[in-house]
Amino acid sequence: MVKIEGGTYIPLYGRDSLPVTISDFQMDVYPVTNQQYLEFVKKYPKWKRSNVKKLFADDNYLRDWKSDTLLGKDQSLKAPITNISWFAAKDYCECQGKRLPTLDEWEYVAMANKEMPDARRLKKYNEFILSWYEKPKTSNNEIGSTFENYWKVYDLHGLVWEWTYDFNSVLISGESRKDVDDDSNLFCGSAAVGTTDLMNYAAFMRYAIRGSLNANYTMKNLGFRCVKDENN
Repeated sequence: MVKIEGGTYIPLYGRDSLPVTISDFQMDVYPVTNQQYLEFVKKYPKWKRSNVKKLFADDNYLRDWKSDTLLGKDQSLKAPITNISWFAAKDYCECQGKRLPTLDEWEYVAMANKEMPDARRLKKYNEFILSWYEKPKTSNNEIGSTFENYWKVYDLHGLVWEWTYDFNSVLISGESRKDVDDDSNLFCGSAAVGTTDLMNYAAFMRYAIRGSLNANYTMKNLGFRCVKDENN
């Protein structure tokens, strides 16, 4: 893990564009891997594919694994774990004495490029993120295959999407001018009205994806990493 120095930032969605304060915390350098999750399910059998309850993971949970404790032939132990639900990711982190990052913590670290803590206004940085969205099957790549950012964290962009603790805390409605905390499953392009940066399409895509998820959903390109409070 590496230390993330806290600070303030203005999220893409927030109340009246007010800054959000982030406290110091520690974040995993890489997303959790197939190998790490394999060790986890061996220790906690309730998370084996054959044992997991549908309430906590849909039918695609670990779908590419050959069996409960064997990866598929094309899967690398060093690739990020995917097809994993929020419930499973949350429990994994807690069993390590850690937790899932909040949405604000994740976005705070992910706005850094190699040289600066907030690169959101750089055209090239946004183009890099958007170009990844067009690439197929990056979840098969091994961890560390993308760049080390300002905080010395890898793979926040370019490998997989990642769960956050409060992934659906911002649900984007197409009709409301007060989208934050709106209890709605509807989202569409007009939700851009509520953003603080209309040009940050890469971030808008992340919020839209998160808003479409339920906690038991799993996706081929959705993984996670853990964080820990600095004083723990």
